[in-house]
Amino acid sequence: MNLKLDENLGSRGAAILRAAGHDVSTVAEERLMSASDQELAEVCRAARRCLVTLDLDFSNPLRFIPSRYSGIAVLRLPAKPSAADLFDAIRTLAAGFGKTSIEGKLWIVQRGHIREYQEEQESG
Repeated sequence: MNLKLDENLGSRGAAILRAAGHDVSTVAEERLMSASDQELAEVCRAARRCLVTLDLDFSNPLRFIPSRYSGIAVLRLPAKPSAADLFDAIRTLAAGFGKTSIEGKLWIVQRGHIREYQEEQESG
């Protein structure tokens, strides 16, 4: 899976996903830290990379329509998260990639659980 990790995930998150066999680029590596959410989404779309982020703004399917992207994964952590909470959510995400495709979908990822949003198909 080709992934783009938002700046809020750090290098250990990237290392976990790389160890799971994913091609990971990060916002920091590409010097996109000052990019707006819309700019970041467009960079991911153009590069055909799934965005992985803690930014709850990306969980709005009306603002970021999942079918336009290679996937959006928003990690949801407890109110006072520990590093272990973050790494457990990232491991849950990595396991999810092995079960189904995120292409065109929004995933809300919590420790041990993935909720999937997929747009309803229009009936013709």
